[in-house]
Amino acid sequence: MKKLIIATGNPGKVREIEALLNGEYDSIMTMKEAGIKADIVEDADTFLGNAAIKALTVSRLTDADVLADDSGLCVDGLDGRPGVYSARYSMSGTDEDNNRKLVEECSCIPEEERKAHYVCALVLARNGEEIFSCEGTCDGRIILEARGKNGFGYDPYFFLDDYGITFGEMDPDIKNRISHRANALAAFKRFVEEN
Repeated sequence: MKKLIIATGNPGKVREIEALLNGEYDSIMTMKEAGIKADIVEDADTFLGNAAIKALTVSRLTDADVLADDSGLCVDGLDGRPGVYSARYSMSGTDEDNNRKLVEECSCIPEEERKAHYVCALVLARNGEEIFSCEGTCDGRIILEARGKNGFGYDPYFFLDDYGITFGEMDPDIKNRISHRANALAAFKRFVEEN
């Protein structure tokens, strides 16, 4: 039986990945569902590094394949910040405080320097060895007024010029086809199908 454990506690991510992989694995579950507890310190300075830490740590505790992701927002004019600290950019780490800090910092730089991109890094590990990694990106820019209630994190401030709306305003089905995570998962799916 081919099992995949997603190194996350987020059941939404599992559903998204399960739908995409369409039967490539007999079972796909979260760490909690698999009964795995691990104290994981994400202290790498890259998204791929943090995803690898998670995937390798969990894969040493199971004989199943383990997929981990790390993702975040990088703003050109902020030297790539918040970057790997996207989830804990502010002192509290709440979406509200992270967004407040992002807007404060972006309001001090010219509009043309507010170009930004989301990054999603994926790492697949088996028996404590990394067997696949990739990154997906999605380009946009940061606006200073929140727009839309969809998505999460920085989505209401992440504006996509090609669509004329933010991720916060975008239909979730469209976002799930064009996002950084969708791009990374498409590469992962190709790898799984070919191997």
